[in-house]
This record gives sequence, structure tokens and C-alpha cells, in this order.
Amino acid sequence: MVPVHHEGSAFRPDAVLAQEPDGGGGTLARIEETINSWFDPIAEGLGGFVFAEVTVFGVTFPWIVSWLVLAGIIFTLYFGFIQFRSFKLATEVVRGKYTKDDEPGEITHFQALSSAVSGTVGLGNIAGVGVAVTIGGAGATFWMVLCGLFGMCTKFVECTLGVRYREEHPDGTVSGGPMHYLRKGIAERIPGSAGRVLGGTLAGLAAVMILLFGIGGGNMFQANQTVAQLRDVTGGEDSILASDGAALVMGIILAVVVGAVIFGGIKSIGRVTSRLVPSMAVIYVAACAIVILVNIDLVPAAFGEIFSGAFTGEGVVGGAIGALIVGFTRAAFSNEAGLGSAPIAHSAVKTRYPATEGLVALLEPFIDTVVVCTMTALTIVIANSQFWNDAKATYVAEGEKADGVTVTSSAFETVLPGFPYVLTLAVILFAISTMITWGYYGQKAWGHLFGESTLSIRVYHLVYCAFIVVGAVLTFSSVLSFTDAVLFLLSVVNIVGLYLLAPVVKQELTRFRARLREGDVDVEPERVG
Repeated sequence: MVPVHHEGSAFRPDAVLAQEPDGGGGTLARIEETINSWFDPIAEGLGGFVFAEVTVFGVTFPWIVSWLVLAGIIFTLYFGFIQFRSFKLATEVVRGKYTKDDEPGEITHFQALSSAVSGTVGLGNIAGVGVAVTIGGAGATFWMVLCGLFGMCTKFVECTLGVRYREEHPDGTVSGGPMHYLRKGIAERIPGSAGRVLGGTLAGLAAVMILLFGIGGGNMFQANQTVAQLRDVTGGEDSILASDGAALVMGIILAVVVGAVIFGGIKSIGRVTSRLVPSMAVIYVAACAIVILVNIDLVPAAFGEIFSGAFTGEGVVGGAIGALIVGFTRAAFSNEAGLGSAPIAHSAVKTRYPATEGLVALLEPFIDTVVVCTMTALTIVIANSQFWNDAKATYVAEGEKADGVTVTSSAFETVLPGFPYVLTLAVILFAISTMITWGYYGQKAWGHLFGESTLSIRVYHLVYCAFIVVGAVLTFSSVLSFTDAVLFLLSVVNIVGLYLLAPVVKQELTRFRARLREGDVDVEPERVG
């Protein structure tokens, strides 16, 4: 059995990202080199700790990967497969069928869903799927989809809690997320000082991890891959964006754009993403559909390769277990189920019934992973077979990974010449929308830790935008190692709380369903506790 290594640990795509400093150049080049030399050891050390491998029955795998999947399975059984039984009801709630304009909150169900989806649908679907297929083979797609289906229920649990324990401020704004439901919910479930201490500790840890993941996955990863794609379509190593200091300048431009939006708060984010995300998704999915339709005769074989590869993993490092781990890891990064990030946006929704927003939230992993990731994988497998198979063979033999954006981009070009330029625009828009949303998530975590005074929030905005610049110049291996490590640490903290608070979610769901049966969904329910 060949050990399966965490994919951030050796990711050094030199041809496309080409972000390794050469030690020469002018002032801008020296700044980039300094940033890399400072951050690389941090990312490597954190990734090595979180993704330490264990061997069970002769199979070697990172111990932490099973954590999110196990939670999804347990919650799916506990709530009776709600993601399937209540799918239609969820679509009705997101259309506003059961909500009045005068209900407490800031944004509509649709805007809350759009804001949260903007933090998940993006480069994880484009670059992440390319990486998954290259390393884990076509079979990784099967495990990504399965992880997404289980993740739907996890999202339902955490977003119901986000609304249940949100705090409403005198100015009409609200704050929610794991910082609140872990602190208040656990203290409610476990009376006395033990509950208060446990809840407060988990809430504080969650805030720290959300802040770190917002800085890493929410902006550095996005900025890094945006610069990579721009460099690729403008000439690769011969591009002007490959020159000394170009990445630094691009990072500054991205930071200015994002900073101009995040100062507007969640209402601004809701307005932007409710228009931006659907249009981006339509363009991207339409392009995938075109490639798939042009190669429609190859689709049955592609599905056969996905299913067979999931259980055989031929030619993949780690075999079938390798395909499973890669699929689960990239799905978790993409849809963020179990991280506690989405409840921050969903908590601002206009509703008196927490379970309504939990139902809306379960649509996120379906959109992100089951639909968009699957279409991306099909596009790669059927239109770019030789490219990704060659890249996979290179990784198996030498451990060198092809860049995920390039794998996906070349698949589109087989049917749509020139589409990589359109994809570049999509990458930029996806990245900006994700950075905007995670800017808000991080702001709420910062406020929990350091207070929500105007000065404190302005300091956070400056710190957040500064790390966009940092991400633009870092090597991709450092960014991915850091963000994946923080992502899974956050899931450990958050899911412990979800297990303890699952009965509260069941109470909220029972109450909402009772009001639906009575035909009275506008009467404010009594609060639990």
C-alpha cells in the first residue's frame, strides 16, 4: 500500500504558478521573496501536524479526513435523510413562500443562500476538481459527490443553530455563527459552570479558526489562483505577469477591489452576490454542458470510469483509498459543510423559524458539489482524457502535480477555443465574490475576539486586505497546506458542538413542521430555553 500524502505538502506547480522567488530582481522581487520565506515554514509545520497519517488494517491515511464524513453520516441518520425528504420544501422556502417582509433579520432567504454559496462555489470547483481528478483519478468524483450529499445534512444542522442562537443588535443588524451557538447553546444544554466554560472555549477556538481560514482559504487561495490563471492565459513563463513584482501588484489591485466592497457590510454583500453568483454559475455550467453535449457519446464511458475508479483506483497513488481521501478532502474544501462558516451568512436571514434557514442551507452542498463539481469532473474526464491521464502518470511517478486550473481550462479549450479567456474572467469573479463573503465571515470572528467597535473593524479590514496581497505572491503549496490544515481544525471544533446541539435542531424542525401542518407559519414560535 502506497501512503496517501496530503495534497498540499508537495504541490509545487512550476510551469503555471511559477511563483518561486529566484533571489534576484529589484525591490518588488525581494518583497515577494521575504513573504515566501516567512510564510513557508508556518504552512509546512501546520500541514504536517494536522495531516499526520495513521495506519489502520494496512491502510495509511490522514486521521482527520474521516471527521467530516462521519459527521455527515451520523446527522443524516439522526434526521432521517432530511436532505432528500425535504428537498422540495427547501426550494419553496428559498423562494420566500413562508416568509414575510417584516420578520426579524437583514436579508432574504435567497440573498442568504447566494451570500453563502459565493463562499463555496468558486475556485474549489474549478481548480480543486482538476487537482482531485489528477491525483485521485476519475473515481475521486464519486467520493466528492457522496461527501456532498452527506454534507447537505451537516449544513442543515449548523445553519439552523446559526439562526436559533443569533444575536440581534439595536440597529437591526444580527450576528451569528459558531461563536454564538457554541457559547450559548452548550451553556443551555449543560447547566452550570462546565457548560459555560466548554461553550466559551469552543466558541473562542472557532472564532480563531474562522479568522485564520478566512485569511487563508477565503482570500490567499483565491488571490493565488487568480494570478496563476492570468499568468497562464497571457503567456505563462513569458507573460509580463511572470516578471518580478507582477504578482505583488496584482495582489494590491485585488485587495483594493475587495476592500471597497467589504466596507459595505452584509447588505452590500447580499446585493452583490445575489446578482454575481447566479450569473457566474450559469456561464460556467453552460460551458460545461456544451462540452459534455458535444461529447455526449463519451458520457456513459466517463460515468463508468468514475464508478470503477472509485473502487479500484488503478494508477492512482493509494489506490481506491487514495481516490476516496482526495475526493473527500476536496469536497470538504469546496462546500465547507461542517466548518461553521455558512451559518454566519445565514444567520442574517429574515425569519422567525430557524429550521427554515437550515432547509435553505442544505441546498448549498448540492449546488456546489453534486452539480457544479460533477459537471467539472465530467468535462475534464471526457474532453481532456489524455491531458489529465498524463498529469496523473507524472504525479504517480514523480510526485509532481499539474495545476488544477490548467487541467480544467485545457478541457474547455478542446471544444470552445478561446474559452480559457472566458474562464479567466470567471476565475476572477469567483475569487472576488469568495473573498468578499469570507471578508464578512472573518469580520464576525474578529468582532467576537476583539470587539465590534468601528476602529476594531477597520483594523480587521486592513489586515484582511493585506493578506490578499500576501496570497498573491506565495507558492501554491504553502497556501494550500495552510488553508486545508486550518479548515480541518475548524471542523473538529465546530462538529463537537453540533453533536451536543443536534437535539435542539430536531426541536426547531418539529416546531416548524407543526406550524406548516396547522397552516400558520407567521406566528412567532416560543423560544426553547
